[in-house]
Amino acid sequence: MAYRLLADFVVVIHLAFIIFVVLGGLLVIRWPRLMWIHIPAASWGALIEFAGWICPLTPLENWLRFRSGMAGYAGGFIERYILPVLYPLNLTREIQFVMGAVVILVNFIAYGILFIRCRSKHKKLK
Repeated sequence: MAYRLLADFVVVIHLAFIIFVVLGGLLVIRWPRLMWIHIPAASWGALIEFAGWICPLTPLENWLRFRSGMAGYAGGFIERYILPVLYPLNLTREIQFVMGAVVILVNFIAYGILFIRCRSKHKKLK
């Protein structure tokens, strides 16, 4: 039971990390110092997609599920709603490239907004 709960926790952390990677730039607009955490996270997320690597959280989750005696993802909220977002059925290299590009595009726009705001604030101070 404990291994299953830990596996579910890893999935929730994994999903939260993915959301932070994709949308964290929007948080940086509000809290600019967050960029010191977000830039490495977004870089890692894009690199994982572009390189076709597997995030280390995935084998950890699978190991925990194996230790709990589970063979697959059956039943429950996490398995039904969160896992399909993390592990799409027809994931291809092309889809991974699109996902990596989306990470870069969304965050490029967010950091562009931050840059414009900082620049206009700096001009007002002069």
